Amino acid sequence: MKSLTLEEVLNLCGMVAYCQEGPMHLKRCSTEKLREIFTKYATQEVNGELYMTSDDFVRGFLGQSYNEESVTLLAGIADTSKDGLISFAEFQAFEGLLCTPDALYKTAFQLFDRNGNGSVTYSEFVDVFKKTDLHAKIPFKLDGPFIQLYFGKDRQRTINYAEFSQFLHDFHEECALEAFRMKDTSGSGFISALDFQDIMVNVKKHLLTADVKDNLVAVTEGHKVSFPYFMAFNSLLNNMELIKRIYLNATGGNRTEPITKDELLQSAQTMSQITPLEIDILFQLTGAIHQTGRIVYGDLSSIAPEHYTKHITTRLTEIKAVESPADRSIFIQMLESTYRFTLGSVAGAVGATAVYPIDLVKTRMQNQRTGSFIGEVAYRNSWDCCKKVIRHEGFLGLYRGLVPQLMGVAPEKAIKLTVNDFVRDKLTDKQGQIPRWGEILAGACAGGSQVIFTNPLEIVKIRLQVAGEIAGGAKVRAWNVVRELGLFGLYKGARACLLRDVPFSAIYFPMYAHTKAAFADEEGYNHPLTLLAAGAIAGIPAASLVTPADVIKTRLQVVARTGQTTYSGVIDAARKIMAEEGPRAFWKGTVARVFRSSPQFGVTLVTYELLQRMLYVDFGGSRPAGSDVAQAKQELSKVNPDHIGGYQAALPMLNGIETKFGLSLPRFASTLKVPSAKQAS
Repeated sequence: MKSLTLEEVLNLCGMVAYCQEGPMHLKRCSTEKLREIFTKYATQEVNGELYMTSDDFVRGFLGQSYNEESVTLLAGIADTSKDGLISFAEFQAFEGLLCTPDALYKTAFQLFDRNGNGSVTYSEFVDVFKKTDLHAKIPFKLDGPFIQLYFGKDRQRTINYAEFSQFLHDFHEECALEAFRMKDTSGSGFISALDFQDIMVNVKKHLLTADVKDNLVAVTEGHKVSFPYFMAFNSLLNNMELIKRIYLNATGGNRTEPITKDELLQSAQTMSQITPLEIDILFQLTGAIHQTGRIVYGDLSSIAPEHYTKHITTRLTEIKAVESPADRSIFIQMLESTYRFTLGSVAGAVGATAVYPIDLVKTRMQNQRTGSFIGEVAYRNSWDCCKKVIRHEGFLGLYRGLVPQLMGVAPEKAIKLTVNDFVRDKLTDKQGQIPRWGEILAGACAGGSQVIFTNPLEIVKIRLQVAGEIAGGAKVRAWNVVRELGLFGLYKGARACLLRDVPFSAIYFPMYAHTKAAFADEEGYNHPLTLLAAGAIAGIPAASLVTPADVIKTRLQVVARTGQTTYSGVIDAARKIMAEEGPRAFWKGTVARVFRSSPQFGVTLVTYELLQRMLYVDFGGSRPAGSDVAQAKQELSKVNPDHIGGYQAALPMLNGIETKFGLSLPRFASTLKVPSAKQAS
């Protein structure tokens, strides 16, 4: 099996913790806050100074249910003085260690460094290893050739941290080889499919996702497993992050393009040492799980081992509405749509407020006519319009008509986002893929559905926005406009509104989805800034290409003043604008429209997706792509709120020691909670 350097192992295993801002080392906690938390859990006082006992640290602070012997071992990681008590200085030092990029290996090293002298002896290693579950399942030869290579023939050599990190990695691979030798009692080089399953579950369980674990026997078709197959299988799972890069190389970065075995093999030979046997096993696995002859990126994600760390997203709520997707009833789906509608309303209001001044300038530029009568042109360009509005109407003039806009834009954006998500969910297959026509149809449905809110909103907003152009004119209020127009009048220009909104959304949403995927990192995670950029970029072609329909809609919805041309409908407006003002008139306000729609949808979409991350509710359906990487066994969002700074990674590190290195320590059957000194009193 191919060996990796320490740096490669750390990179592949996601050792760098993640914050909301992106991949980075965890930030240290302030001394004052850390001391406050230490004092909360420390119960032992010596010479007027508080200390944590082993129980305080492992069962109280970390909340773990290990047995007495395991508690002592784990507390020794932070107790560098090895006196059975953890001082605040030691507590703070361990928090700092957890912020380092190689925290997993350093934590494991301190677990084995029982004397705290900066090196590990043979006896220290054996003492700890014999207490693990792995030793109970696979009685490794602790005096064999492998051990002698590291500790010497007489086992008197000590190894430092750098050497220990390599030893620990190689030792776990050696355990798998030892297990194969034990099962291959005849020395034939083959083991049964059930023995293969037993080794993988007991020794290599950290490499197994639920899908892989359930198909260990199926992938072998019940046949005996050879030693080369066993090695290739483990090598494949160890190198799944590399396989993902090979796939992206083959598809040019496209995560949804299905590729064949030959295409993946060709890409593998040009950039790595992945063997044909490993590629064969990969397609056997995906075939057993999804029954398809090709693979997409999502297939690799279902096979790739879970990381024990993930993007740390602060969640204000976390609700699980169903236990599994199979429990999704009609009522749950209705609740999900209501949830999305509510978040979409908030996101829409935020986006509209952010760009409303640009929208007002765009409207006034589009309503400015040339050719009706001389001297009517009031603005030379968008910037001139903005300056004149501020000069004559004040800064708040840029927000004229905002209130009715917010009253309408909330349900408008909400229904657009909800319908798009709903239709996409219905057209998405079991592999999480949606065809291109499905994306366009979902966007078109979203655009069509919003007109019920958009048209009344637009006609009231536009009349309020152009009212300020008439010097000394009577003040126009939203309610007066509504009363004057009546119910049917509020839908004047609805055809033009459909002509604008349906193609806009049909262009916008597919482009947003693909741009967001292109901006995602190697784990498929989207930083909030990439969401903002994707939303803004997708808005450029969508907004500009439908400007002619927007111009026609604006002309139909404003009140024509004396001497201005009037229009009876979409076709009549298009014909008269062309005849009187020429084709350039259809593109009036394009720049202002792009500068308004592009950032508005960028802000709206990033707000919508961040709200779904923070106000998390699991309805058993789809989640926004790029919202989280594959979740680790230890959910960071469920960690004790006192785990701040480096301690956010404390439980993932313990989980990593157990899963990555197979060094599971015995636990009690149920969780024990030891109260802090203050809680006890």
